[in-house]
Amino acid sequence: MSLDEVQDVRTPDADPTDPTDISKRRGGGWAALRPLLLRMHFYAGLLIAPLLFLAAATGLLYAGSWQAEKIVYSDELTVSRVGESALPLSAQVAAAKGAAPQGEIVSVWPAPEADATTRVIMESEGLPEGETLTVFVDPYTADVRGQLTTSGDALPLRAWLSEFHASLQLGDFGRNYSELAASWLWVVALGGLALWIGRRRKRKAVGAPPSGSWGMVLPVRGAKGRRRTLSWHGVIGLWSVAGLVVLSATGLTWSKYAGENIGQLQDSLGGATPAVSAKLKPGADSAAGDEHAGHTMGPGEEMPPPAPTADIGIDRAVEAARAAGVTEYLQVTLPAKGKGYVVKEKDKQVPVHLDAVSIDPADGRVMDELRFADYPLLAKMTRFGIDLHMGQTFGLVNQLALAALAVALMFLVFWGYRMWWLRRPTKDRTLSVGRAQPRGAWRKLPVTVLLPLAAVTAVVGWFVPMLGISLVAFLAVDVLLGFVARRRAKAAQPA
Repeated sequence: MSLDEVQDVRTPDADPTDPTDISKRRGGGWAALRPLLLRMHFYAGLLIAPLLFLAAATGLLYAGSWQAEKIVYSDELTVSRVGESALPLSAQVAAAKGAAPQGEIVSVWPAPEADATTRVIMESEGLPEGETLTVFVDPYTADVRGQLTTSGDALPLRAWLSEFHASLQLGDFGRNYSELAASWLWVVALGGLALWIGRRRKRKAVGAPPSGSWGMVLPVRGAKGRRRTLSWHGVIGLWSVAGLVVLSATGLTWSKYAGENIGQLQDSLGGATPAVSAKLKPGADSAAGDEHAGHTMGPGEEMPPPAPTADIGIDRAVEAARAAGVTEYLQVTLPAKGKGYVVKEKDKQVPVHLDAVSIDPADGRVMDELRFADYPLLAKMTRFGIDLHMGQTFGLVNQLALAALAVALMFLVFWGYRMWWLRRPTKDRTLSVGRAQPRGAWRKLPVTVLLPLAAVTAVVGWFVPMLGISLVAFLAVDVLLGFVARRRAKAAQPA
């Protein structure tokens, strides 16, 4: 919403002795709260807007990365010719291992579509933490289509743009920028919404001519200058506010400081995301032959089972998972020491398929299963929120919506700065800029409003630390500027 709410209708300063004065007649209501919102909105928009613009610009690039990935890496992602039937996964894995013998296979993603390749994910020495080597195999011929360094499901282009959006490629320090932007986005958006709606009330209260029945949801026709800019700013902000708040909330779940608090709160409310158990039981058949398997080492301590000596193989493990209802967009994690196969669905597009099972490598028995329908409500909401933020839930439509929100936010920032510039008091001075709203707005609030507002602000500032710290910094600067202004005014008075 606006950096500086430009008023088309100006009234003289409030006179407490005038019974017709609006501020007096509505003391304690919107008229008292509005100046405080204006001042906070001004500073937040002025100082945080560059970060919001960066987040929007990099987010716009990321929104387009899904489609760009399909074009740039088409050779790796698709086969040259769709065959009649796919080869066994074991044969595809063997081909990948032959192409990258230095890698240790950790998981396999069978081709999800007829023209797609199978991904064989490997850990390899020399790769940064969190990155893996992915070998792309033609499921019909076992030909290797290419090798790429990947991060999760993201290929190099999208992985780079994702990190650019999150940290500007500046590492942990750079992540402070995105957390600060996400911390303030919802505040600026909701504050601007309140100002935009309240502005219509104020115009009616002072008897100003209406801007038309559609003036709140559509730009005013024929408006010029600041009024035109404000109209576009307010209307686009109104249409964007819900999406911006969702982006802010979901973005905070990835942040370092607020994200940790959100995770702890979610866990305490029983909304932690569950995981399927793949742990082999001590003394299972897969450990037969080890005379010490499952023997007690000490009070309450058991020797962990060794790596399975019998393995049904990836083909039979996938068959067992499919028989258990796990069938869409599979991700197969190979057995590690003391664990069995884990087969998960990774189709996050509505309707989602995110069920998972674990398979005993000795006999193909389903050891544990987890259905997305059984997730706690908070875990489901978190999953949907994150995938919406990443542009996965509704596919191309989701990505286009994200792009539209990013463009809208960049225009909102531009229009906000333009209004600030047009509001400068001395236009013939090149360096003159728009003034802030008057100080002391909080003094006009009744105690019954001020104290709860201060308490809520303190709690939110603690829960979202980057918001709280920056708000304290804004207040400190504001107090300092006020002190300097008073000193100058006092020095300017005649003796």
